[in-house]
Amino acid sequence: MKLGVFTVLFSDKSFEDMLSYVSSKGIEAIELGTGGYPGDAHCKVDELLNDDTKLQSFKQKISDHGLIISALSCHSNPLHPQKQIAEPADELFLKTMHLASKLGVPVVNTFSGCPGDHENALYPNWPVAAWPNDFQEVLKWQWEEKLIPYWKEKNDLAQSLNVKIGLELHGGFSVHTPATLLRLREACGHMIGANLDPSHMWWQGIDPIEAIKILGRENAIHHFHAKDTIFDQQNMNRNGLTDMTDYSNMRDRAWYFRSVGFGHDQKTWADIISTLRLFGYDYVVSVEHEDGLMSIEEGFTKAVENLKPIIVKDSNTQMWWT
Repeated sequence: MKLGVFTVLFSDKSFEDMLSYVSSKGIEAIELGTGGYPGDAHCKVDELLNDDTKLQSFKQKISDHGLIISALSCHSNPLHPQKQIAEPADELFLKTMHLASKLGVPVVNTFSGCPGDHENALYPNWPVAAWPNDFQEVLKWQWEEKLIPYWKEKNDLAQSLNVKIGLELHGGFSVHTPATLLRLREACGHMIGANLDPSHMWWQGIDPIEAIKILGRENAIHHFHAKDTIFDQQNMNRNGLTDMTDYSNMRDRAWYFRSVGFGHDQKTWADIISTLRLFGYDYVVSVEHEDGLMSIEEGFTKAVENLKPIIVKDSNTQMWWT
């Protein structure tokens, strides 16, 4: 396994300064944003697609720092009911897939998107209750008319480009649990898998270790984020898991993100890493830092320090003691 980082953290640094900084911390892989919510500070899609000289220089600089690209990420909502939002997101995703293919990057990470509740809707509708039955009708329409047709086409593209799609299981989007990911994968194809982030499992009440087992049995984990979550039980009792309190108002939130090791102990994270290996994941663990109590540098550094001792670097190939 390799330790990586989602470089959106360092968008204020130049490309070269970012590479030098993360490699000095022992990072081996970088996940690069190409636009959408992560921005494109270190990876300009159009520039790299249209200029082979710049593309080769880009690859060389990464290689010179002893790094690989674990994934390109363009998190956005390509199924947004407003075309002026959905169409640029879709275009970005397509370009990112083609760039990943040219670079030899095996995964593109994004969100599944969330449609509205009818063709003329203005905003996404995220049904999370089984009753009243209106929600079931909305859910059925979204999957049959929007999600499956869109992602079946994208799965076929991914297959032609030999690039896997890592959907982040994130609240607010149609694919947000192991079950919804496997439902889409079954309907659309196996190039679709998870960019699994334990932080989003915890706040939905899902044990990340069990999520790894469920998805790992289907070879459906394409990429992995390392981010933690902590709960405030008093606020949980008041607000519930689907807490709408602003992220900046941390004292009143039911849960909030933490750097690795500051929501769950190192034993829990060691179990997560071990379960990933047990179920065949031997790729990058990419640090994502969204801790409101620590600076970027401190939160990133502590996450790396907590992960280094537990990353499995040299997997066993035989049961030598039997």
